[in-house]
Parts: sequence; C-alpha cells; structure tokens
Amino acid sequence: MVRRMDPPAEGFAPLPELVKPMLAVLRDEVPPDDESYGFEFKWDGVRAVVYVLGGRPRVLSRNDRDVTGSYPELRAMAEALGSRQVVLDGEIVAFDADGRPSFGALQSRMHVTDSSSVRRLATQTPVTYLVFDVLHLDGRSLLDLPYVERREVLESLQLSGRSWQTPPWFRGGGDAVLDASKQQGLEGVIAKKLDSRYFPGRRSDCWLKVKNLRTQEVVIGGWKPGAGRRAGAIGSLLLGVPDDDGLTYVGHVGTGFTDKMLRDLEADLAPLARDESPFAHAVPREHARDARWVEPQIVGEVVFSEWTRDGRLRHPAWRGLRPDKAVAEVIRES
Repeated sequence: MVRRMDPPAEGFAPLPELVKPMLAVLRDEVPPDDESYGFEFKWDGVRAVVYVLGGRPRVLSRNDRDVTGSYPELRAMAEALGSRQVVLDGEIVAFDADGRPSFGALQSRMHVTDSSSVRRLATQTPVTYLVFDVLHLDGRSLLDLPYVERREVLESLQLSGRSWQTPPWFRGGGDAVLDASKQQGLEGVIAKKLDSRYFPGRRSDCWLKVKNLRTQEVVIGGWKPGAGRRAGAIGSLLLGVPDDDGLTYVGHVGTGFTDKMLRDLEADLAPLARDESPFAHAVPREHARDARWVEPQIVGEVVFSEWTRDGRLRHPAWRGLRPDKAVAEVIRES
C-alpha cells in the first residue's frame, strides 16, 4: 500500500511547472565524514525530471527540454501512480547485454521524436527510469525536507516496474560503495548530505560526485576533415569549454566515433558553419589548419586521462552528444 501524505496546514500546493535539477560538485574521493552522507550509484544516462498529473507524465531534460515523446516507457509508470500528483528526479538509462548502463546505446534514443521511430527503438533499445528523489507529492513541496526524509517518502511510493525502478542508497560506507561501483562497471557514486534540502538549479557541495571515469562536457567549435577511410568526412572535432573570456579551446578528439555518429555529426554541424573561429583565443596552428568552424551550439561528452598543464584534454575519446545539456551549463570539471 502506498502511503499518502497529508497536505500541509497552509493549504494545497499545485504541481509546479518547473523544478530545475540540483547538481553535484566533483571530488576525487569520498568525504572523510561519510557517516553524514547517503551514497548512491552514479548512473550513466541522461537526467530527467518527471511530472505526473492525472496518470500522465511530462518529462523534462536537464536543460528543460520536453522529451516526453522520446521515452514512451514512462507512460506506464505514470498510469501506475493513478491520481497521484508527483515530481520525480532520476536518470534515464539504457542497459547493455550484460546489464550495465550504456551511454552509447542510449544515444540512439536521445534525438528521436518521430512516433514510429520511437516505438521501434523502444523495442530495440528499451530504457529504464532510475528514480532517486521525489520533489513534490500530492499538494506538498518536499524541497525543504532533508534528503533522508525525501528518500523515505520515495521508497513509500514503491516505484518498481518493467521500465522504472528505485535504486538503493546506503548510509555511510562510501569507500565500500565506490568499490562496488567499480566492480559493477558503473560510473561512480554520488554522496548526499543526510540533512540537506533540495536546491533547484544549483550546484551544491551538499551533493558530491566521485567518478571512476574522467569525463568532460565540451562544446563543438569546429572540425577537421579526415584522411584515408574518413577522407571527405569529419576526422576530428575541435572542442571548447566556456569561461569568463568566452569559449576556450581544450583540445581535439578523433577517436570513439562510430560511422553513424560521424554521419549524424556532419548533418548537425553543416547548418552551423561560420567563417571565423568561435574560440576566444587562438587555436594552435596545427589544429586550426584546414579547420571548418561552426557556431558553438552543440554539446558533447568525452572521456579522457587528465588535464595537461596548458589546459588541454589528454587522450580524449568521444562518448556522444548531450542534447540534454545547454552550452551555458558546461563547466570545466577539474
């Protein structure tokens, strides 16, 4: 039986139109006072806030894009909630054949809006919504509740179905949770202060993320033609990260692409062509030579080994596009 919450004494609060997701701060290791934190696995997918009203879902990405039509799997979850009014926060994930989250597999679902294509892909590459927070329930905002109490409310909803789950959390024991994430091939962990409220749209050190992989969101500022098998097509992308001066060049990436990724990128970048470099400072001559510049409007993600002393990505490999991220949200994760 799902527990119902009594409305607050001051009256009924309608379902909000928009609650921007709270963001975490990157750390190299779990906090030493880990008994003050709850630990969750970090899932390699796309963030989504889901608004359920009248048994219907409205799904918004991290940059407030309505992606409801791309993920029909969530309709069943909304129907299962019946008359409940709820705002949920979580991650949309696609799993590979070994049951591990696969960002590469999820790429095929992230750009599709055509209904027939969506239905076909939902069969070929189904997704699961992993719910880790509840922000509003039946006329009451839960933003001011401590994390541990919001988790209690979330678990009382018993959200478990074919395409939606409530993953576990752990009080303390951060090193053990991080080790478990490595053994399971997961991206890392999120540490959340037990007594912290939810800060919409803010990057707060009440939430800390510790990654097993080093990843960086990047903005595409141009590309260079390929050679050999890639002759006449994209050979590498020129990448930047916004800062106070504008778009700062952080390196180029030429690995990690499938042929389909390259074809899709060429189609996406063609209408964004421009004559001059969008980077705030000069790009090294060997990389600027023969470059095709584009308007810096497309966000992607790379995995890399480290930052060099001159602020470049060492050994980056392409992971995929991030249509759920806005250019203004991209920051250097150091």
